[in-house]
Amino acid sequence: MAEITHYDAIILGSGQAGNPLAVALSAKGKRTAMIERAAVGGTCVNYGCTPTKTMVASAEVAYLARRASDYGITVGQVSVDMLAVRERKRGIVKTWREGSEKRLRQAQRVDLIYGEGSFVGPKQLRVRLSDGGERMLTAPLIVIDTGLRASAPLIEGLESVPYLDNMSIMEISELPAHLLVLGGGYVGLEFAQMFRRFGSRVTVIQTGEQLLSMEDRDIADEIAAILREDGIEILLEAKTESSASLQQGVRLAVKVKGATRNLQGTHLLVATGRRPNTEQLNLDAAGVATNDRGYIRVNDKLETTAPGVYAVGDVNGGPAFTHISYDDYRVLKTNLLEGGNRSVAGRLVPSCVFIDPQLGRIGLSEKEARARGRKVRVAKLPMTSVARAMETGRSRGFMKAIVDPQTDEILGAAILGEDGGEVMSMIQLAMMGKLKYTVLHDAILAHPTLAESLNNLFNNFQNQ
Repeated sequence: MAEITHYDAIILGSGQAGNPLAVALSAKGKRTAMIERAAVGGTCVNYGCTPTKTMVASAEVAYLARRASDYGITVGQVSVDMLAVRERKRGIVKTWREGSEKRLRQAQRVDLIYGEGSFVGPKQLRVRLSDGGERMLTAPLIVIDTGLRASAPLIEGLESVPYLDNMSIMEISELPAHLLVLGGGYVGLEFAQMFRRFGSRVTVIQTGEQLLSMEDRDIADEIAAILREDGIEILLEAKTESSASLQQGVRLAVKVKGATRNLQGTHLLVATGRRPNTEQLNLDAAGVATNDRGYIRVNDKLETTAPGVYAVGDVNGGPAFTHISYDDYRVLKTNLLEGGNRSVAGRLVPSCVFIDPQLGRIGLSEKEARARGRKVRVAKLPMTSVARAMETGRSRGFMKAIVDPQTDEILGAAILGEDGGEVMSMIQLAMMGKLKYTVLHDAILAHPTLAESLNNLFNNFQNQ
């Protein structure tokens, strides 16, 4: 049996919560083991935020180049070099990943161990090392940060089809002639628009009545209209019944509102959901409970059902955003190292979908507010009424805010427009300060900026 090594803390997974926590523990004199089975930085750096937004930027350049004549500019024929796009993406990912690994290695009391860890008992782990052999580790504090991975739906024949997921699609070297996208959520829509701008024909297949099922219907309908304007085929209420490989691609049998259609594409992206990386952890041995979907159950302090064992980031079933993972780190740092009493309860959760125009979201949607029985006032402003958006030629979409009619405080907002995430962040700051909407309505904001449109947004309350 391998010799047991004792640590003050063990972290499983080097994501956006685990990495800074390891460095913070080290700075407090805690000897820490960081176990990583693949690449330092987790999903965000290697397979999510960094690479996808890098490729979104390349696609935007292609789009704007083709629109050059709209601005009075003449350019030659636009072509896309997918190998060059991929290499640019790889280079930026490599820079961030190496920076993350360097910070871990520079921390004096952090041992970075490449391998896969699993529990053999309470507070005890076996690590199967990537280069062979194994180690046994124990610690009074264990933090699980193992994240999520792509999940494929149960569709007849799909197991025999060489489909792509959010990771593998970024490694293709050729431009798909016709990309079929299963799923109308964040991931599916970002890749759909990206590859349409690169030059692919794109079809999105969504089972529900709208894209982005959690969003208000008016937002979802506007996004569908924008994507269709871009030349993307959107199929709603479409159930994929079977799939099969072809010599030059894939065929899907899809029932759309009761009628069956046979779709043929050169490539298939499956973007229908994600599942937690918990199966290999042997959580039962540690007394760590999961829900029926495999997510680790935690309380408001992120502690699992096993005392001294915490779960952070996507694996605990909270909002699957990098900024939420990082805030999980701050919760543990405050409570475990600074004697604080921080909680995840009631925190505002911002998000941004990096389609063009961006969809920035904060707080309650109109649908959520009404489902809770809240009385609301709804303000809406089309981006065609925003001076800056008209000047830049980026005037698609609209702004929407939800206000409490009794307190005049902002309950939530969706900004579907140019740099929607940045404008949303201004509203988030107002919500954090519990400011009345009138503060933004009456503020002197620089002209002509996108933020200035908040003056006019709150001039445009809808009749309820």
